[in-house]
Amino acid sequence: MAAQPGGVLQVPRHTERTMASRMIRSLRQRPIRALGPIILSLIVLGALLAPVISPHDANAASFELRLKPPFWMEGGSTTHFLGTDQLGRDIWTRILYGARISLLIGLLAMLVAGPGGVFLGLISGYQGGLVDTLIMRLADGQLAFPAILLAITIIAVLGRSLVILILVLGLTKWVVYTRVARAEVLRLKATDYVVASRAVGASHARTLFRHILPNLLTPVIVLASFSVAEMILAEASLSFLGLGVQPPTPSLGGMISDGRNYLANAWWVATWPGLAVLITVLAINFMGDWLTEVLRPRSVL
Repeated sequence: MAAQPGGVLQVPRHTERTMASRMIRSLRQRPIRALGPIILSLIVLGALLAPVISPHDANAASFELRLKPPFWMEGGSTTHFLGTDQLGRDIWTRILYGARISLLIGLLAMLVAGPGGVFLGLISGYQGGLVDTLIMRLADGQLAFPAILLAITIIAVLGRSLVILILVLGLTKWVVYTRVARAEVLRLKATDYVVASRAVGASHARTLFRHILPNLLTPVIVLASFSVAEMILAEASLSFLGLGVQPPTPSLGGMISDGRNYLANAWWVATWPGLAVLITVLAINFMGDWLTEVLRPRSVL
């Protein structure tokens, strides 16, 4: 405590760091953490500006240009610097448009799975009893069924479309959000401020959405970042099997599938889309690791 003029004692206050300052401080401590956000920003920017970055049409075929190698190889050209595929389409252009589709599907599927899963986790953890048992047994039942097999079954029954693909991916991932939310609710129910809220007569809805939900957003945000990467991998897997994004729409998984028959004499057709998936997923995972560090609860002392 410090004495002020007039004999008044002032107690020093520990102010909580803002989110922006914690992010900057984290990057200053370990600059390598910026790698994920930077790469992911470049990928998103490239996907959004695909028509500007590449002058080629993603679906324009030319048999005269088929299987052209990258520019540094014999027969390559800087016009198609990553080469062309079996139909003469520019691979760089198709990667840009394919990344746009993958990011869109990953984000929307996460938005389908996240809110519903978190809501069920809230109800399960807070209500307990029979409701908790029913929701958890439903979650256990889905976990016992392979996600990719469930997705294949649903798509085979309902048909192949972008909307169905997003809904199917969301349906296979809600369980993770439910379990994380339930565990956090069980922990938060025993905290003093939740007990006090119930003691003064606050309704269940107010306790849940005013006092509990805001305090479990941190693990949910981190989980969502990793979930987007999982959705992108799942979409690429289904597209590789021919059950995801349908031609002629560019898809990274579909490009890998098309190029597997040309690995011996045209490795670039499958390699570049595969690297695009790898780099995108790694960038999102690095971003998730950084968010885990930034959003981790810390003492203000």
